[in-house]
Amino acid sequence: MGKRRAARRDFSALERRRLAGARLLRKGVGQAEVARRVGVHRQSVGRWAQQLKRGGERALKKAGRAGRLARLRSGDLRRVERRLKRGPGTLGYESGAWTSRRVAELIQRECGVKYDPSQAWRILRQLGWSWQGGAGGAQEKGWRRRGRAGD
Repeated sequence: MGKRRAARRDFSALERRRLAGARLLRKGVGQAEVARRVGVHRQSVGRWAQQLKRGGERALKKAGRAGRLARLRSGDLRRVERRLKRGPGTLGYESGAWTSRRVAELIQRECGVKYDPSQAWRILRQLGWSWQGGAGGAQEKGWRRRGRAGD
């Protein structure tokens, strides 16, 4: 059984639904009826009514993105990628394999952002790297750029 991917939310559609609910509330339609018409829970409509009262329709505009803000900017990611391509030897490591611990140290050195090694793999995946287990000792285990031998 594979991992379930999180559903992407359509923030524009959610905003349209809130604003449609606000128009109905302003016309005097009850919260329960507004909830039925726009397809949400009545508690959501109650929250919208409070927001509408405090800040008008502007308070119901889309919030933007969901989730935590990225700690690394695109320039940081490019800098990390350049260093990764040079190999761990350029940072004084004897073996030629990137480990999650080494990558976390690289990110902290280059960008001043501390990642736990257990989370550094997310950055590597974002950059197109994958874990390579050594085959018969010929290749060390470590992170490598996907689809590019010797890159």
